Amino acid sequence: MAPKAKAPKAAAKTAEAPKAAAKMAEAPKVEEKKPEKRKAEEEKTEEAAAAEPPAKEAKVEPVTEKETDAVSDSRKAFTGEISFHVTDTTLNVIPTMGGKVLASLTDGGCQYLIAGARANVGMKAGRYMFETRILEVLPLPDAGGFGRKGAPASKAMVRVGFSTAGSPLVLGDSEEHVFFDTDGGCCMGKTRNPVCRKFFRDQTVGVLLNLDAKSENNNTISLFIDGVRACQPQALPEGLQGKTLFPHLAFRGVKVLMNWGPEPMKALPFKCRMLGTAPDADAVKAKAPEGKDGKYEVVLPVGFPDEGTFEWLDSFLEQNPQYVELSDRKIIKWAASSGMFSGKGRGGSIDKPAFNYGMPGMDDNSIRIIIDSVAGLMPRNYVVMEVRQSLCEADRKEILKRFSAPCFKKVAHVVMGEPTADYKKVQHEKILKEKQAKSDAAWRAAKAEKRRKKETEKKAKQFAELRKKLEEEKKKKAEEARKKAEEAAAKKAAEAEKKKAEAEKKKDGEEKKEGEEKKEEEKKDEENKEDEKK
Repeated sequence: MAPKAKAPKAAAKTAEAPKAAAKMAEAPKVEEKKPEKRKAEEEKTEEAAAAEPPAKEAKVEPVTEKETDAVSDSRKAFTGEISFHVTDTTLNVIPTMGGKVLASLTDGGCQYLIAGARANVGMKAGRYMFETRILEVLPLPDAGGFGRKGAPASKAMVRVGFSTAGSPLVLGDSEEHVFFDTDGGCCMGKTRNPVCRKFFRDQTVGVLLNLDAKSENNNTISLFIDGVRACQPQALPEGLQGKTLFPHLAFRGVKVLMNWGPEPMKALPFKCRMLGTAPDADAVKAKAPEGKDGKYEVVLPVGFPDEGTFEWLDSFLEQNPQYVELSDRKIIKWAASSGMFSGKGRGGSIDKPAFNYGMPGMDDNSIRIIIDSVAGLMPRNYVVMEVRQSLCEADRKEILKRFSAPCFKKVAHVVMGEPTADYKKVQHEKILKEKQAKSDAAWRAAKAEKRRKKETEKKAKQFAELRKKLEEEKKKKAEEARKKAEEAAAKKAAEAEKKKAEAEKKKDGEEKKEGEEKKEEEKKDEENKEDEKK
């Protein structure tokens, strides 16, 4: 185990670099039938979508439906309507028709950011569903921003599912999210798997959450497209089981319709109750946000740069999650959640980091201007983090002009002087945690290096043994080959000697025979001569 780091004596004044959120799955393109008057507006959108690589779709296996018809329930349904509280939507969401239709801002850099909205009614038991439909794919000005390196691959996208109360508003940023996307994927937290076919404009998408302990599909989520099951029931992660889950939608470049009931737009193969008809025993209604004395606070921290102001902000937001941070740092985190990452040479400071995205609307500060303008129209608690401007009276007044509505209460929070004991404790724990993380990383690196060296030595030893074995085998084969050659040469010499001996023997025999024949002829000649004399 790694050695324990020692606690610091005083709180360190460190500058916190923005942490990029987990990379989101690439947003799919959405097909639509375009009327003649919109063809010119969306021509560039179609070309960008056509240039994208085709997304890999899952092979949908036939499903034996285990869901059964919902039985009649005499329990009284909860009162009120399902909608979206302002505090549970991102700053670029535009709700209309009582929250039944959602759109997002589409200019000045906001076209790149994913909008998120969580409903005010969640499920804790039973089996219920809700529906959504893409009503319109909006033409988004981008001037070449989409599809480039570091930018989102496509414009229009929808993610629909459930999340826990208080979790991040961009689906995919937390392990407490479960959802389906337009590209046919199912995401459990930050893990995405292709499970179904894509869905597009004018298709009714139903999301069914089964928390019925008596059902075979208990603790599962399912997707239906135009009333037809699109995938197998997906099991909820253990970390989400037993928790109240709220319908959640994240989208970009589209206008969507929400249907909570009482009747579905597209009937399923079985009868299923809509979330809007759930009884109080199965549903939880989130409380509407209320400010202190009917007012919402706009907190303006006043402190010196690089003197722990952002460390104070992190601690403040952790203790007061109902406040929304307004800063360049927050925009960069939001952009990362939307699939955008800044190029090299970031520069700047933690208060004013440089925007190096190479995209119009982001690098020219348009995104900040729009967000600042919209924030003053949405009643919620804010922390306006402008370290340099907060120190100047004229700049402070200019900031506070944006929150002139009577529902806002302006508060200046001085972050100077001797820090409190609680702040020191938090910073000590944070620094100790960072030191321990560095110590653990160094220990793991040393352990990995030791293991690497050991494996290298082992491989070198094995290589040396193998080399020695190969050399021995080579020598052995060479010796065997030499012996075989010598034996072959000896055999050849013996055969040659044998042939030579046989040849000499044959020659001697032939010479002896010729001698005998010659003697025989000489004898005959003598006999002939004697006969002639007689």
